[in-house]
Amino acid sequence: MAEIAGKHAIACAGLNPEDIDVVILATCTPDSIVPSAAAHVQKKLGAVNASVYDVNAACAGFLYALEQGKAFVESSLYKRALVIGAEHITWLLDWSDRNTAVLFGDGAGAVVIEESKNKSDGEIYSFSNGLSSDNLEILEIPNFGSAMDRFNPDEAARVRWTFDGQEIFKSGVRAMAQASAEAIEKSGLSKEDVDIFIPHQANIRIVEALEKKLGLPNATTIKKVHRYGNTSAASIPTAFVDALEEGEIKGGEIAVFTAVGAGLAWGACAVRLGDRVTPINKSDAKLPDFDGTATDTIKRAIEYQVPDKLDKI
Repeated sequence: MAEIAGKHAIACAGLNPEDIDVVILATCTPDSIVPSAAAHVQKKLGAVNASVYDVNAACAGFLYALEQGKAFVESSLYKRALVIGAEHITWLLDWSDRNTAVLFGDGAGAVVIEESKNKSDGEIYSFSNGLSSDNLEILEIPNFGSAMDRFNPDEAARVRWTFDGQEIFKSGVRAMAQASAEAIEKSGLSKEDVDIFIPHQANIRIVEALEKKLGLPNATTIKKVHRYGNTSAASIPTAFVDALEEGEIKGGEIAVFTAVGAGLAWGACAVRLGDRVTPINKSDAKLPDFDGTATDTIKRAIEYQVPDKLDKI
């Protein structure tokens, strides 16, 4: 998924893979730890001149990666950064736990950051990213990674989430509202200046509560959670691309992105979008065709975690 998103972003920018200087992959579900998932993406893209690495800030990962990409370009260390948010969250789900299993989905989205002297190309103004570790335990997958007892049979299949839905709701809305307000203030803008608001697509209740708390009187809020569920680090870039392709973004608007994730990692970004809303080039890259059902994609997990449900689906 990260490969496909990256290829489309590079084509949209009118570039070739060799033009990319750094690939930053935001994900908490990498295909591999050593080497990084970004290393595999670099190979698949053919971005042979790029430094690459993964970033894990859970659902806030894309904003962390975007800030780093901006810093690389501003410092002239790199000319062009490919920032990708990609997740295979369904791999981590416990299908016997309805608190989490029904919320998440998989996806990927990507953008290219490069320097421009042309105002019509837009500008990334400011960020407010951070983490409040006093809320670490409200959303956690404990003992996964090197803390896991890998010699215990089937340990990896016994993934269990710590998920305090009410506290995630309250803390998440509060953190995103505060981060968004700070990013707007840092940029020298006012809430009235914001035209487009793209929050992390966690669930519709959180998005609507955030709208009310933040209070952006002139902003259109992009809502795509009904299509994909919570895709973690992929949720903002996929919502952004959908909004572009469907004409919700006209070009030249002031936009605010915000997200919150496990940690409690949070972030927000204020940008002026470029005037151009159509791709310079197009890529024909796509995921392999699949003629099965959604149930087919998770059948092995169901067989292991809720075998009594197989005859009911």
